[in-house]
Parts: sequence; C-alpha cells; structure tokens
Amino acid sequence: MGRLHVCSLAKVPQTVRETGARSLVTLLDQGTPVARPLEIAADRHLHVSISDIVKAIDGHVLPTDAHVAELLDFVRRWDLSEPMLIHCYAGVSRSTAAAFIAACALNPERNEVEIALAIRRVSPTATPNARLVTIADAMLRRRGRMTAAIEQIGRGEECFEGVPFALELH
Repeated sequence: MGRLHVCSLAKVPQTVRETGARSLVTLLDQGTPVARPLEIAADRHLHVSISDIVKAIDGHVLPTDAHVAELLDFVRRWDLSEPMLIHCYAGVSRSTAAAFIAACALNPERNEVEIALAIRRVSPTATPNARLVTIADAMLRRRGRMTAAIEQIGRGEECFEGVPFALELH
C-alpha cells in the first residue's frame, strides 16, 4: 500500500537514492537550508518551517493547526505508488510525529497504539513531537487516542541523530 521513510537532514540524499522515494516532507526551523534532491519534483516536496517545540518560545515557530493541515493535505494527495521520505533535522521528533500522523490519516481504521508500537519497533530513538500529534489527533477526530499512543511508547533513546526507519502503511 505504501511506505514511509524517516531520516535526518544529513541522510536525505542517501535515503532518497536507496529507497526510491519520490515525495519528500521537510520539517525544519525557519531559515535552515535544505536542498531538494533532483529525484524529487518540486510539486512533490512539502517544506514546513516549524521549530521542534511544544510551547511558544520567542524566536521559534510553534507548530499550528495550519501546519498540520498542510501536512495532511500533502500526504492525502500522495498516490502511494512510490515511497515518501519525511525528515527533520535529527530524524527524531518532528519527522517521527509526521510519519505517525500520516499513517493515522491514511489508515483511519488502524489502531493508533499499533502504529505507535510499529514506529518504536523500527526506531528506538523516535520521540514524536507531542504538539504535532495532539493537533492531528483533534483534526483526525481520534479523540485523544493518538496522543495516548505516543505517551504509551514514551521517549526514545537519547541521541544526536535518530535511527532511520521505514514504516509500512497497511
């Protein structure tokens, strides 16, 4: 049905080459430079400028409903025929939240805990951004189940860079 890949900014070119991803979601602080790989068409690249925060901090961009709506619109337009790569700076928080959100949006009947546990199995470092998940939980009408699922898997292992992973959408 489709496969999501998650990695850090540093591993984007290699991951695109290795996976054949043709859609890309970038979640980075405003002003962080990122080069779109040649394999990704401009209209298949979503760049969301948000900080990895859960509460407002001066000089940072707090994730909002508009950011999550943009992500949901993009993943819902994905035809699932070729992999999608989602990345943030470290591949730990924003990108893992976006992958969890995408999996929940594209599998409305699939249990949230099952998806969260699948992420934990493939990435010991995944720590999905709670604010992004909470916003998506409300938008997808999951009644707090997405938030609870992320709380259940807890914080991932401490790291500078997350373990890249693939998540099957089935």
